Amino acid sequence: MSATRTPPRAVSRTLPGPQVLRRGGRRSPLRQLGKGVLVALLLVFTLFPVYWMLNSSLDAQAGHTSSFWPAEPTLEHYVFVLTEGGFGTFLRNSLLVALGTVVVSSALALLASVAVARFRFRMRTQILMLVLIVQMVPLEALVIPLFVQVRDLQLLETLTGLIVVYVALALPFGIWMLRGFVAAVPVELEEAAYLDGASWGRMFWSVLLPLVAPGLVATSIFGFITAWNEFIFAMTMLGGATENYTVAIGLRSFFGVHSNDWGAIMAASTVITVPVMIFFILVQRRLASGLTAGAVKE
Repeated sequence: MSATRTPPRAVSRTLPGPQVLRRGGRRSPLRQLGKGVLVALLLVFTLFPVYWMLNSSLDAQAGHTSSFWPAEPTLEHYVFVLTEGGFGTFLRNSLLVALGTVVVSSALALLASVAVARFRFRMRTQILMLVLIVQMVPLEALVIPLFVQVRDLQLLETLTGLIVVYVALALPFGIWMLRGFVAAVPVELEEAAYLDGASWGRMFWSVLLPLVAPGLVATSIFGFITAWNEFIFAMTMLGGATENYTVAIGLRSFFGVHSNDWGAIMAASTVITVPVMIFFILVQRRLASGLTAGAVKE
């Protein structure tokens, strides 16, 4: 006699209706209003100094009167800064130093990060720890050692010596950041490139470099901003070579002993911020495109 097994009953589950879903997804208007107010206050706190800088640079009475609108709109401060103030030369020097720092530090940091992330050699861990320790040292403590090193290289009062200093400052951050990006790239991608007949250079250029591009962009931004805004090392290394002054040192010339030319100071500050914004706009696309480029075989 065979036993018959009754099929299990289907369990019916009642899904929540659209009203229940809408009820959980609703947000209080008061909560949204509070978030909007907080965002507005944050924007005002962040953008007000920029607005005041622009306002003062366009006001002929800057430093004498304080108003939220230019009392006498003028472009004389910009004309003075770029002509008699010599800011054209300062901008050229800073651009050369910043671009040289970005190119050299990015290339060296990328090669060093590939070495510490892909190869195994003696004292590898100790080298990484030294790179991390260098980042903890205050910059002021490095002024004298770097000054002595640049002096021994006979590069004082030159833009080349200043580039050497900024490369030394940017390398620890670049190596430590790019090491993580290189280590995150699967080794199987490199092995697949080798099996397809690609050389090491071809694999590095077509596979590894596009995937590490986001970290390379972040490193270049850090190096550019450091070289563009730095003052202490530039003043120490350049000394009295006024023809090689950068914008950070050039801005100091508008400060007097008993009074300051606030119109020229604000105009020069506005001119300084423009190249940084342009550089960031040019490279920020690589932050997203570099995440997916290079992993697809053509």
